[in-house]
Amino acid sequence: MDVILKTNVEHLGEKDELVTVKAGYGRNYLIPQGKAILATASARKMHEETLRQRSHKAAKVLEEAKALAEKIQDASIKIGAKVGEGGKIFGSVNTVQIAEALKEAGYEVDRKAISIATDTIKEVGSYKATVKLQKEVSVEIDFEVVGE
Repeated sequence: MDVILKTNVEHLGEKDELVTVKAGYGRNYLIPQGKAILATASARKMHEETLRQRSHKAAKVLEEAKALAEKIQDASIKIGAKVGEGGKIFGSVNTVQIAEALKEAGYEVDRKAISIATDTIKEVGSYKATVKLQKEVSVEIDFEVVGE
């Protein structure tokens, strides 16, 4: 069964993508949840026209994302945390704090686009995180956790 996705579906595809799924999955989950529509002939024509119109906008957004990636790569980010004995911090550093630090540095990045290389950050030191700005554009940033 071919369906056109109306939203991003994890492990399946992105919005406005034409995918083939099993009939039960499409009929019982994707279509009733409003995550996809059946890919009929008329729906495919509308879908192609929509994609044609968006391609110009997408090229502009991709250029902006590449420019932002170059700027973010050079940014030095420091995240302050309360520190106990031996350099251990209370709690852990997460993507929300990295997004806030980027915002303070002048870069607007969604916290959901950030992934941290290590599982949890519970000590003072330097770490790496990956920021996925677009489907094809991701950049690795260095950040430092310092004691307050």
